[in-house]
Amino acid sequence: MTFSEFQNYIPKIKKLNYSGKDAHLEMAPNFRKKELEDIEIEKRKPKNAAVTALFYPNSKDETCIVLILRNTYKGVHSAQIGFPGGREENVDENLRETALRETFEEVGVRPAQIKIIKKLTKIYIPPSNFWVYPFIGVCEKQPQFRRQESEVKQILEVKLDDILDDGKLEETTLSTSYAEKVNVPAFILNEQIVWGATGMMLNEVKGVIKDSLAN
Repeated sequence: MTFSEFQNYIPKIKKLNYSGKDAHLEMAPNFRKKELEDIEIEKRKPKNAAVTALFYPNSKDETCIVLILRNTYKGVHSAQIGFPGGREENVDENLRETALRETFEEVGVRPAQIKIIKKLTKIYIPPSNFWVYPFIGVCEKQPQFRRQESEVKQILEVKLDDILDDGKLEETTLSTSYAEKVNVPAFILNEQIVWGATGMMLNEVKGVIKDSLAN
């Protein structure tokens, strides 16, 4: 999809009512569904974080979204694919500002370059005890990305057409710092496995876009 075409659907995206929870469950690993059934989230006093699903045109006017491959470190999200974003800080007036600030820090796109067009469904991440609030943002020109070396190993520019392609979905087996050899639903994008909370949020993004195209 060209970015010019994508821009025509922005008014529909803004107005669309979409069931994000259902989209999340479609991509939730079975062990995560069970875990969420067994815990009382608010009693754990989760922290807040926010991320940006940032759309922009590449050099060929193809609509893309940016993802990041996190560095390897001692933590539950080590070496995983994610959206640019991070934890809420005292300097942030709201979670929208958190998403924009963290996006700038991790991939170098300034808040003034991004227009937030939609707030998506929050998602709880048990291993790190965070509520994550995703936002859809749009950058009208191709950004000049700058990687935050301490946090980001690689910046991934993924075509929207690949995200919308059901052929990019599959079941795969992997191991993490908190689960061994588990079967998970995943997107295979730019030869990377996108699963877990990122896959769940990305599935909501996919659903929002598909519904906007259909109406």
